[in-house]
Amino acid sequence: MARKTLEELRSQRWFGPKDLRSFGHRSRMMQMGYALDDFMAKPVIGIINTWSDLAQCHTHFPQRVEDIKRGIWQAGAFPVELPALSLSEQYVKPTSMLYRNLLALEVEELLRSHPVDGAVLMGGCDKTTPGTIMGGISMDLPMIFMPAGPMMRGHFGGKILGSGSDVWKYYAEKEAGTISERQWNDMEAGIARSAGTCMTMGTASTMTSIAEVLGFSLPGSSSIPAGDAAHSRMAMQCGKRIVEMVWEDLKPSDIMDRRSVENALVIHNALAGSTNAMVHLVAMARRAGVPIKLTDFDDFAQKVPVICNLRPSGEWLMEDFFIAGGIRGLMKRLEHLLHLEARTVFGTIGEGLEGAEVYNDDVIRPLDKPIAASGGTAILYGNIAPHGCVIKPPAADPRLLHHTGPAIVFDSYDEMSKAVNDMDLDVTPDHVMVLRNAGPIGGPGMPEWGMLPIPKKLLKEGVRDMLRVSDARMSGTSYGACILHVSPESAIRGPLAAVRTGDLITVDVTKRSIHLHVEDEEIQARVAAWTPPPRNYPRGYYKMFAQHVLQAHEGCDFDYLEGAQGIPEPEIH
Repeated sequence: MARKTLEELRSQRWFGPKDLRSFGHRSRMMQMGYALDDFMAKPVIGIINTWSDLAQCHTHFPQRVEDIKRGIWQAGAFPVELPALSLSEQYVKPTSMLYRNLLALEVEELLRSHPVDGAVLMGGCDKTTPGTIMGGISMDLPMIFMPAGPMMRGHFGGKILGSGSDVWKYYAEKEAGTISERQWNDMEAGIARSAGTCMTMGTASTMTSIAEVLGFSLPGSSSIPAGDAAHSRMAMQCGKRIVEMVWEDLKPSDIMDRRSVENALVIHNALAGSTNAMVHLVAMARRAGVPIKLTDFDDFAQKVPVICNLRPSGEWLMEDFFIAGGIRGLMKRLEHLLHLEARTVFGTIGEGLEGAEVYNDDVIRPLDKPIAASGGTAILYGNIAPHGCVIKPPAADPRLLHHTGPAIVFDSYDEMSKAVNDMDLDVTPDHVMVLRNAGPIGGPGMPEWGMLPIPKKLLKEGVRDMLRVSDARMSGTSYGACILHVSPESAIRGPLAAVRTGDLITVDVTKRSIHLHVEDEEIQARVAAWTPPPRNYPRGYYKMFAQHVLQAHEGCDFDYLEGAQGIPEPEIH
């Protein structure tokens, strides 16, 4: 492979010429205390940092920036930190998903407008992984993704706790009156004990795993816990490797193709990964010009066994997964299903698996002893979801995978939240809870409201799962018989708007179907007569979002950001 020359470096357009404008560029670098030898005649590497004081999963990023810089300096390049939008899953309201596209847009423009030759993208907390990578794909400079890593295991009363998954479980017990307020407070103090993302196979670990399998991260990096010394060393190696990638001119367009996307589909199903991956992987693939449909997820789900025994679908946590061999061990076990020749930031997928092993057959199961023979996720279609919806069968009560029951409908989250606490609510375990107006536009931003809480009345009767349908998402750490991402959403008069309390709904996961027992003509008449709640976004980002966001089955990207077409480089005057 021909290597770039110094004159071909993008940063040299700012710093190299002997003219008045470049005089200004160089003098302002010296204003910041840098010598010419620091940044001249070498690549400039941008470090996109999604740290903030309210980014709880990224509290170790100030140190990781220094680790990355160390690697960049060692490799003979110049590092520059470019802070980007921080998307804390816990604190950003109404949902961080509303701002994923804004982060992607910011990353793209940060890289386009600054004198950088390549980039290290720092992320992990749910939307920062797809957001930064989407922006990097669109800019198409050499880039490498450094995953935040999962936090330490939680604990309570001698028991291991998994973030999210055990919160939902124990909250149900609290509402049912089986645990005390003091026990609940002890859990609160013990469930998140260190820097890092959720240590279950939620959206964060699903997406960092997918980023690695797509080829954008160093081998094994997505499995390393945030507090492990290996994580600091990995960050340093990211800094070293990106410099070589700049000289090689190895860009996202050289890495991401249909083969890498199919590899991601294999691993997503083997992990029983987050349902949010449907939205994010579709968006990333479409940025790269790679065709992908929801049916692709279902095709792979039916032929790939679930072999990761990780919560919320299994028993173990990410630290156990790392010790058991991590993502490399998992891929090694599935290499007959992977495109081993697919390109990555370090070589090929196959080269990255050299020496990989599995050290615990309960955490990463043998192929003949899976958690489920197939079906990490399932895509359902029907008269209330003509463009599809998703369920995670391994995380649901099996009795609900083929079920008919009467609907109980809620038009807002507040209405639903009030109703489930009403001990006189007319509801049974056979009811199908329906929440609408919670999609990309209706939310706005498609909040994680899809794991509707079981009504308190039923919790006290011992019920722990029931069928729930919405145009919302749910946390990747959630579980239960939750049908999500109904598309098109009700706020744009999708047929979910036609459902009324008492209507029968049948779900048959085996047949991949969801059906409202109402005639088509009546559905059309109800939708025509239905008035969505007012969504008045007169200005700002909300207005732009509502005007341009695509539906769930299309990845919820903005319509003007899709595709692999480039934008002209800025003029340097």
